[in-house]
Amino acid sequence: MDLKEIQNLIKFVAKSGASEVKLEMDDVKITIRTGSDNDAPTVQYTPVAAPQVAQAPPAPVAETPAPAAAAAAPKEATDETSKYITIKSPIIGTFYRKPSPDKPLFVEVGQTIAEGDVLCIIEAMKLFNEIESEVSGKIVKILVDDSSPVEFDQPLFLVDPS
Repeated sequence: MDLKEIQNLIKFVAKSGASEVKLEMDDVKITIRTGSDNDAPTVQYTPVAAPQVAQAPPAPVAETPAPAAAAAAPKEATDETSKYITIKSPIIGTFYRKPSPDKPLFVEVGQTIAEGDVLCIIEAMKLFNEIESEVSGKIVKILVDDSSPVEFDQPLFLVDPS
């Protein structure tokens, strides 16, 4: 099952009003949950232990460079950033730093933010999700370029809580 088929399945389930759908095939298990408290459906994708199939999905290939880059970073840099809080992406989608091309950026490096401030927008399946801060502090670093794809749990911002 390819990514396009999974996206179409998610759209179908979201429109159908079903609260949960489980699909189990020879090489894949997919669970899609929708809830009244969330606007977007939750998807759990579990490849079954078939080595040929585990290499086929594009997601593991995209994630491979990130750990290699993290391992190449010096240990001192890790200690330096450990005092900061990392704000991560809650969903897969496209990261945008401003609400529209003609509007100003939500946040910039050095800007002080409060809990609940909108930091960015992540577009997923034509839905624009505002990502709000769960912490107060100062933006130290923006880890993602504007208009670039992001994965679930990918670090987006470093915040100094002090």
